[in-house]
Amino acid sequence: MVHITKPMALVFSLPLIIPAIALGQNQPRRESLSVQGHSGQATVIRSQGRIYVDVQDLAAITNGSVTFDPGGVGLTLPNCEASERADVDADKAGFSRPFMRAAIEAMGSIREWGGILQATVQAHYPAGTAMTGNTIVAYQERATESVALAAAAASTDSDYRGLELLKNEFNNLKAWTDRFLTGRKSMTAQYMTLTDAPLQDDDQAQKMIRCGQFLSQMFAGRSFQDDPACH
Repeated sequence: MVHITKPMALVFSLPLIIPAIALGQNQPRRESLSVQGHSGQATVIRSQGRIYVDVQDLAAITNGSVTFDPGGVGLTLPNCEASERADVDADKAGFSRPFMRAAIEAMGSIREWGGILQATVQAHYPAGTAMTGNTIVAYQERATESVALAAAAASTDSDYRGLELLKNEFNNLKAWTDRFLTGRKSMTAQYMTLTDAPLQDDDQAQKMIRCGQFLSQMFAGRSFQDDPACH
């Protein structure tokens, strides 16, 4: 019995008997043939350590089809088509490459924006000055552009679900930034900037940090997941 276990190409050219057998070599005979779970009888020639199979028998066993043209014979195996469809379905289930790259870039911009804000809080920089305020706004605008590019690159269901979490992280950081900048002169904001551990004591900030770490790993893994920290 001859077993063929490796996936075969979707379409390839073969002569009618693969290859042509010179006169005087072993004669063809019917043998059992198994291909990817399909089995049946096929004309087989064994010659000099090689095995040659009738392409029409191979098509009949695998429920495939044979086409003829001047250049040779085309053999289509349905199992290969199913395998290709499975690969396509897997791609649709995960993040598309354009979105994955754009989302990773967006997360980098969001981290930079959050980092400059964190440095401002922890170092007690006066957020009301033009230099500090403009710097924070510049990083925020860069993150805004990066998220917009990720949104434009989204094409699969997973992309759009991942985009929703990405936007949540962006919006949460924007809300935290606005709260810090607009409330800088209030007693609450003053306490937040003067405490020894402002971020550790801020539940919203800790939630954003957890979400950011989760999203970075998720986008790199190219598979959608969910986390309460991103809602």
